[in-house]
Amino acid sequence: MRLLVVTSLLLLMFSCFSSAVSSSLYSSCQLRGQFDLNGMHKPGDVVLGGIFRIHFFPAYPDLSFTSEPQQPDCYGFDVIGFRLAQSMAFAIDEINRNSNLLPNVTLGYSLYDNCVQLGTGFRAALTLVSGQEEQVTMEERCLGTPPVLGIVGDSASSNSIAISTVLGLIVSGDEYGVHVARSFRSDLGPADGVCLAYTESLPWGDDPAQLRRIVNVVKKSTARVVIVFAHESRLVTLMKELQGQFHLNGMHKTGDVILGGIFRLHFFPAYPDLSFTSEPQQPTCYGFDVIGFRLSQTMAFVIDEINRNSNLLSDVTLGYSLYDNCVQLGIGFRAALTLVSGQEKQVTLEESCLGTPPVLGIVGDSSSTRTIAISTVLGSYRVPLVSYFATCSCLSDRQKFPSFFRTIPSDAFQVNAMIQILKHFGWTWAGLLISDDDYGVHAARSFHSDLGPAGGGCLAYTEILPRAYNPAELRRIVDVMRKSTARVVIVFAHESRMFNLMKEVVRQNVTGLQWMASEAWTSGTSLQTPQLMPYLGGTLGIAIRRGKIPGLRDFLLQISPDKDHNNTEGNSMVNQFWEHTFQCRFAPPPAGWVEAGGELCTGQEVIENVENEFLDVSDLRPEYNVYKAVYALAYALDDMLQCEPGRGPFSNNTCAHLQRLEPWQLMYYLEKVNFTTTFGDQVSFDENGDALPIYDIMNWVWLPDGTSNVQRVGEVKRSTFKGEELTLDENKIFWNYESKQPPWSVCSESCPPGTRVARKKGEPECCFDCVPCSEGKISNTTDSMECTSCPEDFWSSPQRDHCVPKKTEFLSYHEPLGICLTTTSLLGTCICGAVLGIFIHHHSTPIVRANNSELSFLLLVSLKLCFLCSLLFIGRPRLWTCQLRHAAFGISFVLCVSCILVKTMVVLAVFRASKPGGESSLKWFGAVQQRGTVLVLTSIQAAICTAWLVSASPMPHKNTQYHNDKIVYECVVGSTVGFAVLLGYIGLLAVLSCLLAFLARNLPDSFNEAKLITFSMLIFCAVWVAFVPAYISSPGKYADAVEVFAILTSSFGLLVALFGPKCYIILLRPERNTKKAIMGRGTGT
Repeated sequence: MRLLVVTSLLLLMFSCFSSAVSSSLYSSCQLRGQFDLNGMHKPGDVVLGGIFRIHFFPAYPDLSFTSEPQQPDCYGFDVIGFRLAQSMAFAIDEINRNSNLLPNVTLGYSLYDNCVQLGTGFRAALTLVSGQEEQVTMEERCLGTPPVLGIVGDSASSNSIAISTVLGLIVSGDEYGVHVARSFRSDLGPADGVCLAYTESLPWGDDPAQLRRIVNVVKKSTARVVIVFAHESRLVTLMKELQGQFHLNGMHKTGDVILGGIFRLHFFPAYPDLSFTSEPQQPTCYGFDVIGFRLSQTMAFVIDEINRNSNLLSDVTLGYSLYDNCVQLGIGFRAALTLVSGQEKQVTLEESCLGTPPVLGIVGDSSSTRTIAISTVLGSYRVPLVSYFATCSCLSDRQKFPSFFRTIPSDAFQVNAMIQILKHFGWTWAGLLISDDDYGVHAARSFHSDLGPAGGGCLAYTEILPRAYNPAELRRIVDVMRKSTARVVIVFAHESRMFNLMKEVVRQNVTGLQWMASEAWTSGTSLQTPQLMPYLGGTLGIAIRRGKIPGLRDFLLQISPDKDHNNTEGNSMVNQFWEHTFQCRFAPPPAGWVEAGGELCTGQEVIENVENEFLDVSDLRPEYNVYKAVYALAYALDDMLQCEPGRGPFSNNTCAHLQRLEPWQLMYYLEKVNFTTTFGDQVSFDENGDALPIYDIMNWVWLPDGTSNVQRVGEVKRSTFKGEELTLDENKIFWNYESKQPPWSVCSESCPPGTRVARKKGEPECCFDCVPCSEGKISNTTDSMECTSCPEDFWSSPQRDHCVPKKTEFLSYHEPLGICLTTTSLLGTCICGAVLGIFIHHHSTPIVRANNSELSFLLLVSLKLCFLCSLLFIGRPRLWTCQLRHAAFGISFVLCVSCILVKTMVVLAVFRASKPGGESSLKWFGAVQQRGTVLVLTSIQAAICTAWLVSASPMPHKNTQYHNDKIVYECVVGSTVGFAVLLGYIGLLAVLSCLLAFLARNLPDSFNEAKLITFSMLIFCAVWVAFVPAYISSPGKYADAVEVFAILTSSFGLLVALFGPKCYIILLRPERNTKKAIMGRGTGT
């Protein structure tokens, strides 16, 4: 909608009238002829216009304002658009060849390129309607067709809407005096190819009826050229009547430089009849807006204050022209046109036609939609427009609105301010209601783009409030609000829309909502009623910054009607205010006014005696923005006039001069303006024309006596160095709840640490489930989106909110299993020591000396080493323990088994030697040979261990595969082959010993040690055969425990089986520890 009337002003500014007289007065000093148009033409009795897109891209000019901006260039030829234009040309040619359609009329055409640019499209429409590039073919009776009877185009809806709106305001007619009419009638005729359509004589005095009749003749005639042969004063009265087809309410003050203002002085326009059976009339305005009038008077006051300030524009007197927009787009356009083109002023020109333009800048408009339209057109010619109330964020687009500035913050900042409030109170779930205009639509876009999980929440719903009262639609919207779980409702709409909504809210009795108001209705007094405050109490709203303007009230008290001009157009603003305030009418009153008992205004009424909000200057908000806007223009103009010749910012270091000033030159200084108001606020504009934003945060208080109050509870602002700051005094906020605490508005409760957010499919992002983090993962923040894995040596706590070091597991000396195994190992070692001591003490006894006592001693030592090597498997694995444990185990057991093997071989050798012819077998089993055999067999195992340690040494390892929450410290064997060879070699010797002992089990000896060896080897082999599967299947420390258990079991088996019987005889049956007893048992006695 913002493009609805964006270009209306452009068309009206530079094509008000195409008459020769108007051109002679204004054209040489106004902004005309800035555009060159691409087109094609064909003459005809009737010409149809066309506007098409022939190019894709406009290239915008430089916006530095150090030189005069140029018109946009067009690039990218559009073949399809050109084909559309040719289609129209073909259709017209086809119609001309059709004898059944317009048989006596030849159609022509004028086709133009819009270059996808609104201003260019407007210029094309202007040219088509005004005929500035056309030659009109006249008949003999001097009657003819206007330049075009209709236009085909534009291709864009926005352009078409705007152009269509403008064409309704264009009048094409000019005046000609009749002082030399007789000469013209005698000298002109058909032979000359020219004739007069009409001849009118301008009245000497100001005769409105006669002037109106002449203007009607001009309007009805098809003559496009009007010759005026008259004095300037007569022409001015006629031009006023021509312009008077559209009356504007305003007030004016002359000065060296004029500033324009557009304000809302009426609430409602009444639209004319559009049946087109008669000439449409201009809209009529109703409902005088006292606050809008106070805004206009604020601008008048500021200009008066500047004129009295000797330090600002000391040599320049400012004037003003203020107009009413009547909340109507066309009227606002006409006001802007009048301000820029100066149609209601006489422009004083120097001899060289140099002078200041009618206005150097405009303060206004109050509506974003109207401001968008006006600024787009003014931007094409760089006329500065400083708005005090247009908040649409779209206006920050410098390419589209190069000459726009504002002293009110953008809606984007207002949205950010509301989001900060939502985040402050933890409201993540809110509803949004907007108006169906640029104000609401762009705010909704900002909310949807900025409000999210990163922005603090999301929207439960977005609804558009109807423009007019629509009970069915309002009922549906309120029903959505009632069913929603969102307790916070943001309303970005005007006061009137909110009032209609509240009717339905009251009817359905929807309570418990926390309302958030945009600045458009935060201060709305019509909503602060006893009927609505039970629902709206506690509302938090964004309000325009309140300021103080010293002296404004005294200035307002001095306002009085202009008696000399109370019936003249252009100075009716004060009179209308007077009539509204005192409910009277100035003479001459409307018909029937006096008869109905109405009073006449005298102009002597005392305004101070009237109780209304006009004189209440305690809460100046939009007025403060007007104050800053006027001062911004004044400071920019002052900076421009302070320019030193030769050091200026423009080409060749020139300065701008007041008599040669172009509006774009003031733009340069306006962009750099920086000043501080008397209230202490800094005013400057950023690269988008936005002032440093600041908003007050307001709270609606419902007092116990039923009255209401709107109090300030904080502010939100953006500073150059600190960024955005939110300040809230929560102790002052009134909450409309029994708890007197802020409500809780969330779709889903926040996920605590230890959980993560899981989105619900098909629902907004703020609606989710909280899923606990899996083992080994944590989340240590609220509403975490993902759980993070703990480092390798850490594990998640039971609450899953932090990582803790993993438990370590190994066969420890401090745990029961480790203690038992250690005790058993030491016990075995002690027993071996005891047995060794017994044998040493009884070394001379036959049972000790039998079968090589030296091997018995060596066997006891090896068993002791076997018991001790098991201790290497207990405790936290280290590199040296990992390397030593298997080597010590392997060598100790090989030494033990080697001794047993040699003892078994000695038994067999002795038995052979006892038989005839077997004496020679003993020579191979002497003491030296026995020791050598044990040494060789043990050396082989030592070689195996050495090769294993060198090639693939065992080493400690942190194993996390068994348990995720534990680190199992273990020794990896390094080489499985080396470990297998070590065990295999021990097994080989054990099996060999077992077989030899089994063969010698029945030898004739009273104490046959072979039986004990056989039994011990069976135990040994059984233990280690069972060890292999148990070891493989045991995880972690239990594998070490299995190996220690196997070592201890086999060691005890050997110790008990081999030395138990001997110790029994030595200690308990010493009578049997004799050679006779041993040998006797061998003979069978």
